[in-house]
Amino acid sequence: MSAHKNIDRVCMVIAALTLVIALIFCNGQALGIGVTAHAIGYEDRIFDRSKVHTFDIVMNDWDSFIENCESEEYYPCNVVIDGESIRNVGIRGKGNTSLSSVKNMDSSRYSFKIEFDQYDSTKSYHGLDKLCLNNIIQDNTYMKDYIAYSLMSDFDVDAPLCSYVYITVNGEDWGLYLAVESVEDSFLQRNYGNNPGELYKPDSMSFGGGRGNGMDFSMSDFMDENSDEESGSERSSGKSAMKNQGFGKGNIPDSSGGNMPEGMQMPDGFDPSEMFGEDGKMPDFSGKGGFGGFGGMGSDDVKLKYIDDDIDSYSNIFNNAKTDVTKADKKRLISSLKALSEEKDLESTVNVDEVIRYFVVHNFLCNGDSYTGMMIHNYYLYEKDGQLSMIPWDYNLAYGSFQGGDASSSVNTAIDTPVSGDMSDRPMLAWIFDDEKYTEQYHEMFAEFIGSTDFASFISDTAAMIDEYVEKDPTKFCTYEEFQKGTAAISEFCKLRAESVKGQLEGTIPSTSSGQSADSTALIDASDLNISDMGTMGSGGGFGGANFGGFGGKSFGSSNDAKGGNGLKLTNTSNTKPAGGNIPSDFEGKMPDGFDPSAMPNGEMPQGFDGNMPEGFTPPNRQGNTDSTETGDTNRSRPEMGSFPGNSGTTQKDMTTAYVLLGASAFVLLAGVAFALKFKR
Repeated sequence: MSAHKNIDRVCMVIAALTLVIALIFCNGQALGIGVTAHAIGYEDRIFDRSKVHTFDIVMNDWDSFIENCESEEYYPCNVVIDGESIRNVGIRGKGNTSLSSVKNMDSSRYSFKIEFDQYDSTKSYHGLDKLCLNNIIQDNTYMKDYIAYSLMSDFDVDAPLCSYVYITVNGEDWGLYLAVESVEDSFLQRNYGNNPGELYKPDSMSFGGGRGNGMDFSMSDFMDENSDEESGSERSSGKSAMKNQGFGKGNIPDSSGGNMPEGMQMPDGFDPSEMFGEDGKMPDFSGKGGFGGFGGMGSDDVKLKYIDDDIDSYSNIFNNAKTDVTKADKKRLISSLKALSEEKDLESTVNVDEVIRYFVVHNFLCNGDSYTGMMIHNYYLYEKDGQLSMIPWDYNLAYGSFQGGDASSSVNTAIDTPVSGDMSDRPMLAWIFDDEKYTEQYHEMFAEFIGSTDFASFISDTAAMIDEYVEKDPTKFCTYEEFQKGTAAISEFCKLRAESVKGQLEGTIPSTSSGQSADSTALIDASDLNISDMGTMGSGGGFGGANFGGFGGKSFGSSNDAKGGNGLKLTNTSNTKPAGGNIPSDFEGKMPDGFDPSAMPNGEMPQGFDGNMPEGFTPPNRQGNTDSTETGDTNRSRPEMGSFPGNSGTTQKDMTTAYVLLGASAFVLLAGVAFALKFKR
């Protein structure tokens, strides 16, 4: 048989088509081909949000494990999730400040981390490698993190999945926990496919990060002036390390519930007066998001500022990398931070849509314990090909409960100035407000978020789902009645916050802090809302009971022995606890009579410090808002619980469309070969 007279042309056409399809496959995203959802398997199992899951931990030496939880060492155990048994997995205590807080409260209700592949690298739970079991500390509502992660996911932000699990240990009730997807390998694969970018958890002092989420903190690394440089840790000697860790000028970061870390001594020459202004006054506490006068206690690299081109200048990012990063990866990130600080080529430097969506939900939730707050932590930074985005983490002190105090101040937090002080101090946020185009996009997305979310129904449905489990929870940090009060408080907060944001978007309420200071008459009145009903730092042994409220969970100005913390109990002459943790009116700027600096746990105050505050110190004024403005309700509803945007419980993003094109390319190529062979001699 002779060859077809046009076989050469046919083969050339087939080869050309194959090349075109291959090019489209390789450059799908650049050509506008979007990603689609694809399930790994665990999403609609343990992270089905429509029910409370069962989680039984089976191990012989549970008591020994609990006693040793603070070491964060792994123990082997078996787990049974919704009736499915997974044998020989690793479990350890999880947290940093929360670990010490639980112990100080004489509780054994620690947070846990389950690592399915700890003893067998091939093992997973339907694709999930690690799982966090959060003990819901400092949260009488049981919902702060749950609501935050759910709202983020439902608004198309790459957020960890979560659900409720009722834990039993060897068949005995232990308590209601929140299961949260670890932001690690499985998370990256689910959201970004098999070739993800780099992941970091920037943190100056590993606040709440615990093992694997930051540096292993040791005061000797910061206080020893003659400490040696360590390869790979990129730590410098004493004073430089302290500056890098956010101590700044006399600032004392909270690394252990407000207590001085064990064995800590203040640096030579430390002057307590340097913690305050030249007039001896405390900074303005009225701010949204922390002690504004300090300008944030995190280092510049954690603020995502460009410092210089030296890799060592970004140790608080690179020491906390969650993926294996190379020198080239570090240089690329530094280049991105430089472009971010200069606000150049933003479309390539920032995932604009994703980051704006993140800050819309974040700024609604008023989380002072975050990137926009004083501590400047509790977020993940994701980088791919030089483009940056934010991943949410840890919202148990959101809804104004980190700041505490005046509810009206939190409810009316200005959406266009969510950072107290200079906005340029947070470059990942500043660009949104430095360009009218992005500010308008932010406002449009905020309106979309408020209009599409039925907060009241969501909270009511969630409370009904978990109610019986909270009531029977034997290890809970609050009473059942406090849970009910907390549920009502968080529902009211979201309702009033939505009204305020709607007014700010419509122009009836100022959307900046300066505007609200100049005209407070239109602000939403939240004077009947008690933020502390939701649970505050003091309710879990943390620093500052409700606002400035004390050390180790003891409220400032309170003699009440609330559980939590082993720090100082500061009292005032009236023996009463000020509302919302505010500084008592009769406080004269001095420590209580009989205060002994040596009583600071396991530490020493600077030589010559006599317990008095700096000369001229006066407490700040706190004034609430009394005027209100009613706004209309929305008729648009929130997506159903248990569902995620655009799919039925699945959220892994991959190049599905591109794979279809690859298949088509392969088919055309094979067809061409077969056609050529058919007409071959």
